[in-house]
Parts: sequence; structure tokens; C-alpha cells
Amino acid sequence: MREFAKQWNKNKYPYMFIAPAVLLLVVFSIIPIVIALVISFTNMDLVGLADYSNIRGVGFDNYIRIFKDPVFLKALFNTFIYVIVGVPLVVICAMAVALLLNYGTSWLFKTFRVIYYMPSITNIVAVAVVWGYLYNGSYGLFNYMLSWFGIPAQQWLQDPTLAKFSLILLALWKAIGLNMIIFLAALQGIPRSYYEAAEIDGATGWKKLRYITVPLLSFATFFVTITTLIGWIQFFEEPFVMTKGGPLNATMSLALFIYNNGFKLSNFGYAASGSFVLFVIIILATIVQFAVRKKEVEY
Repeated sequence: MREFAKQWNKNKYPYMFIAPAVLLLVVFSIIPIVIALVISFTNMDLVGLADYSNIRGVGFDNYIRIFKDPVFLKALFNTFIYVIVGVPLVVICAMAVALLLNYGTSWLFKTFRVIYYMPSITNIVAVAVVWGYLYNGSYGLFNYMLSWFGIPAQQWLQDPTLAKFSLILLALWKAIGLNMIIFLAALQGIPRSYYEAAEIDGATGWKKLRYITVPLLSFATFFVTITTLIGWIQFFEEPFVMTKGGPLNATMSLALFIYNNGFKLSNFGYAASGSFVLFVIIILATIVQFAVRKKEVEY
């Protein structure tokens, strides 16, 4: 015991420094996760919230019901579409913009960096108002531009298929800025000597991009892919503000499905089970990404 006290007095300072962060993590993350997990095995609703004696354990019934729920299955499919289409687009577009803006040092290039970054810090409600006018079926700018080419007006947010891709376009526009900054930081960390050596060997611009720039951006690409993937799996703000999940649940995401059941229908147990399904999907997707990254590093 005396030896333990001596070791504690010697090594206590690192633990004291991390204690506030660990305490916040436990109180605001770990404990709520455990409580939500317990709630997911109950029939908790507003009545149960008012009187705990009305709460009953239902075992795995919530999880069984949720995989039979057509709205949940539709939300799962929509989220899959969002991820498959949105994540590659964000990574490719953010990298392309970063490449275009990396080597310019004039005020014009700096201005464009600010312009591309601004959407990522703009409030989603303000964005939704502006894009609502752009998507308007009667007098929206997008339909006006289509009229130049003789293409009939489109119902951007009313057509079940088109609405999904309309939200993807909005989210892509909003996500490019932050990821562009990450790619810019990575690009500026690549030594210029690599390119000079390649130029001496007669490498063209395309070969320098393919064999130097893209490989040396692999870690930044991995980071952007992981964070973007998690963000798109939790796709919520855009369908919530723009379409409320409609039309015909065509834009319903998993996160919006959980919100509707938890905060609109007050089915807290059912919503909690959906949140843990979402949690497992995020964990599995992240593990797959790390496994792929590990294999790439080994090769």
C-alpha cells in the first residue's frame, strides 16, 4: 500500500491533467450511451417517462420490430444511397478544389479559398432557405437554367428519386469547404523537391499528380473518407430542414427516422433501438475502412 501511494504521488500529474476530459467523456457520452442501451430493451414512452412503474422490459422486441418496419428499411436504403454517392463525390471534389487552389498565392486564390470554405460554416436553416428558392419548381434558378436548353422544369424536392439527389447536391456543396482545408494542409506538406526530381526525369503534370501527389495525400484522404462516411451515415440536417423525409419517405435517413420516433412519436425505447443499429453500422463501416487502410499500408 505504501509502495502504491509512493508511485501515485510520483505519477499522479498526468492523470490529473486528463481527469477533466475523462470526466466529461464519462458523464456526457458513456453514461448516456449505457442508459440508451437499457432504454432500447424497454417500451419506454411519455407515459413511462412520467411514471417509471409503467416501463416494461420487452427484450429484443424493439430490434425485431425495427427490421420489419418498412419505413426503417426505406431509411436504411436511402442512407446507403447517400453514402455510396455522397462520400466519393465529397472526397473527389474537395481534393480537386484543393489542387486547383494550392499553388496560387495571389489575392484571387485566397479569396476563392474563403468562398469555398464559407458554406461549411453557414447555418443549415439559412442554407435551406436559399436552396429552397433554387429548387423551386415554378421560379427556381435551376429550372430557369434548364429552360435555356429546352429541358422542362423539374420537381426537385417533390419527385421521390430526384429529391434524394437534390439533397446530396446540397450536402456536397456544404461539405467541400472543410475537407478542402484538410487537403490543402496536406498538399502544402509535400516537399517541392519531389516534383523537381520528377520534372528532371521528364514527368508530365498528370504523372506527378498520379505518382506523387495522390499517394502522398493518402493519409489525408483516409481521414476525410472516415469523417465524411460517418457524417453521411448520420445524414440528418438536410432532409430534416428541406423535405422532412418526404416525399413518400424517399429522403428519410436513419437519423431522421430515429428523431421522428423519439421526439415526435415519443417511442423512446423504439428510437433507442434504432440509434444502436445506427451505432453498429458506423462502427462496422469504420472498422472496414481501417482494415482497408492497413492493407494498403502493408503493400
